[in-house]
Amino acid sequence: MKVRPLHDRVLVQRVESDAKTAGGIIIPDTAKEKPQEGKVVAVGPGRMDKSGKRIVPEVKKGNRILFGRYGGTEVKIDGEEYLIMGEEDILGIIE
Repeated sequence: MKVRPLHDRVLVQRVESDAKTAGGIIIPDTAKEKPQEGKVVAVGPGRMDKSGKRIVPEVKKGNRILFGRYGGTEVKIDGEEYLIMGEEDILGIIE
């Protein structure tokens, strides 16, 4: 199934963080927080400003991003979990 976000929305797949700390301690799944890092899977065409011009999103498909802990809406597509969020929920692009 293909999903194309509307307006300035972005489809993001979470990137799992390491299960081990820098000191070598293994973190069990029940104690892990959901990662705040993800990979952009799809991007909408952008929103329209008051004059009718389209404002193109800064993020592109394939970018690794940081987002807020409670940003986005969780959706399940073909058994995979994704987030759909507005571009304003994205804190930064990891380069």
